[in-house]
Amino acid sequence: ISNSKTDNGRILGILVNAGLITIKDGVEVLNATINVFHKKGLKFTMDDIASELAISKKTIYTVFRDKQSLFLQMVDYCFDKIKESELEILNNPDLSTIDKLRQVLVVIPDGYKDIDFRQLYSLRERYPKIYKKVEERLETGWEPTLELINKGIEEGCIKPVNVQVLKTMVQATLEQFIQRDVLIKNQIDYMEALDEIVKIIFEGIEVK
Repeated sequence: ISNSKTDNGRILGILVNAGLITIKDGVEVLNATINVFHKKGLKFTMDDIASELAISKKTIYTVFRDKQSLFLQMVDYCFDKIKESELEILNNPDLSTIDKLRQVLVVIPDGYKDIDFRQLYSLRERYPKIYKKVEERLETGWEPTLELINKGIEEGCIKPVNVQVLKTMVQATLEQFIQRDVLIKNQIDYMEALDEIVKIIFEGIEVK
């Protein structure tokens, strides 16, 4: 059985090595990095990515100067993809406000659901600059979610709560997941943990 991501990477490698295409924006490298991260966690190397794409490391270095710059770009790329998925949920006319909120709070693009995000806890010591980037992205972009909560309060499907306090609770919990190895120690899957967060929150705020 062929692995479509790996096969696509090899095709790209043949085209790059033949001089038929270039990797100007690095998107294929970022997708390969995500795939390799899924397999090896933070221990992945530039050699691993080159092998995944069937291209030389030299080609990757024409786009990213080192592993840290690649990882920083990958963080933004992943969060941007999450925001795209979030926007699709928010613009879905078939979902109620409460359903949109349930999905937005745990949104992970389909292609990322198998990635072990629990491994990110080791970023703080090994890659503090990357850890800071993840923290920054977790702390920003909450406006659509907060607007959705306020809309739910206005519609009467959500109890009147302090929206900023609720945001801080969710944000602090997500930050704990990347600061400590609590999920790994307790053998809790990342998606399972997100679902549990939403379950606990909605037990408290949903009008029944």
